[in-house]
Amino acid sequence: MTVLREVAVVGAGAAGLHAAEALRRAGYDGRLTLIGAEPEAPYDRPPLSKHLLGGAWQPDRLALRGPEALGELDLDLRLGVRAERLDRRERTVHLADGGRVRGDAVILATGVRARRLPGATEPLAGAHVLRTLADALALREELKPGVRLLVVGGGLLGAEAAATAVGLGAEVSWLVSSATPLAGVLGTETAALLTGLHREHGVRIRRGVAEEVTRQRDRATGVRLADGSELAADVVLMAIGSEPETGWLADSGVPLEDGVACDAYCAAGPGVWAAGDAAAWPEPGTGRRRRVEQRTNATEQAATAAHNLLAGQEGDRRPYEPVPYLWTDQYDLRVQAYGRPGGADRFEVVDGSLAERRFAAACVRDGVVRGAVGIGAARALRAVRAQVAAGSPWPPAA
Repeated sequence: MTVLREVAVVGAGAAGLHAAEALRRAGYDGRLTLIGAEPEAPYDRPPLSKHLLGGAWQPDRLALRGPEALGELDLDLRLGVRAERLDRRERTVHLADGGRVRGDAVILATGVRARRLPGATEPLAGAHVLRTLADALALREELKPGVRLLVVGGGLLGAEAAATAVGLGAEVSWLVSSATPLAGVLGTETAALLTGLHREHGVRIRRGVAEEVTRQRDRATGVRLADGSELAADVVLMAIGSEPETGWLADSGVPLEDGVACDAYCAAGPGVWAAGDAAAWPEPGTGRRRRVEQRTNATEQAATAAHNLLAGQEGDRRPYEPVPYLWTDQYDLRVQAYGRPGGADRFEVVDGSLAERRFAAACVRDGVVRGAVGIGAARALRAVRAQVAAGSPWPPAA
């Protein structure tokens, strides 16, 4: 077994920080380098589209750890510099500033980057993405009362940003490609509830496919749709998904398959591990590789990767077998979900009701509880979560 004297963690988000903490908690006392492309110390991303964008929080509240806690980790902290290449033979990470970081083992936690529409693939005034702290602050600066905001993309990020912008007095249009946005994530019934909630708050929901951002001189003016029509706006938010930050690994020999292709133990090859949004691992039960862009997944997978790195091939390795969890805050509601609520063929409310917007429900597919979703019914929802974890049949045994 290789003696670990130096470990490099590439990516200073939630996954990278939690990997470093897990290594220290487990007793690793060698050199530990944490590399981050952004200049900020590790911070939390979920509040970007809610508390920070809405102005309730300032950037300092996003910090995952204060200076003292970071100092106790005894990190070689490299912030504001991108990793450019991984030399597996030399076990070295090459940085954009010319620096080199050696690691007997490397944890890849570089996350994802936001997709952009044609016409705004390069920075353009009035055209925004929402991935980083800088992105959120730039968008917040433009969300004044009466401004016309066009949110492109029917996922959770777009929904949260639309709800936040309404609260700031913006006139919001939300461009989606399906009749019930969020159905694939939260299930049709919960998604329909949220769609109605957006309409109640004045969001104009438009259906169509955006092809490009339109512009006049050096500022965005809206988007052009696939049918040739145009939607005008003062500000455009492109919330159209993301891509794993793996381009820098192209010549490394690390297997890439819509992310870093790793095994059930989060290993992507000798001495290389992956965690977080960019990690694609075989899903328990199906064996299909899957990435999960969720905050809880980042921390849980990072802990597993760190554990297995220290355990080695002959040690007490454990497979990564999560019950995925997500939450979303929209207006005055918090929706929580476990497993995979989307695609269910039965939606069984076990507590409360959709009408009162307080419920817990089991999402059943092929006779098995595959997901759980709820609002304001945490105790009942945890009981359904246990059924998701166990792969329980529905209806449950008497």
